[in-house]
Amino acid sequence: MAIESTLILLKTDCVTKQLCGEVLKRFEAEGFKIRGMKMIAMTDDVLKEHYAHIADLPFFPDVVDFMKASPVIAVALSGENIIERVRDLLGPTDSTQADPGTIRGDFGVDKMKNIAHASDSPENAAAEVKRFFDADEIFDY
Repeated sequence: MAIESTLILLKTDCVTKQLCGEVLKRFEAEGFKIRGMKMIAMTDDVLKEHYAHIADLPFFPDVVDFMKASPVIAVALSGENIIERVRDLLGPTDSTQADPGTIRGDFGVDKMKNIAHASDSPENAAAEVKRFFDADEIFDY
């Protein structure tokens, strides 16, 4: 298996419910390495870029409002086959369809209030990590 990197955004529901430590604990328990982490306030420009695939859909303003309701925590992780493994740990995007024991199954509410965003491909992971982190904010140790 290849070592990959991925971006996780601990969304506003994760931050306001004080679940960040629990979610990070689950990632670390899988052996994933935190290579960068910071709390940020999302801007309209970043949200339009990050969610470009849904920016023209009618529910996009709700996504913007949700993602700006509190800061989020951006996390760059690395590990073997991490993109697939993180998505398995999270469960499906729709938390109502997620099994208990997955992060979204345990803590999520619906498709939007689903605790975390995770990159879905190596290409998107590379672009997303660059969107949220400068090169000097990513560490190897």
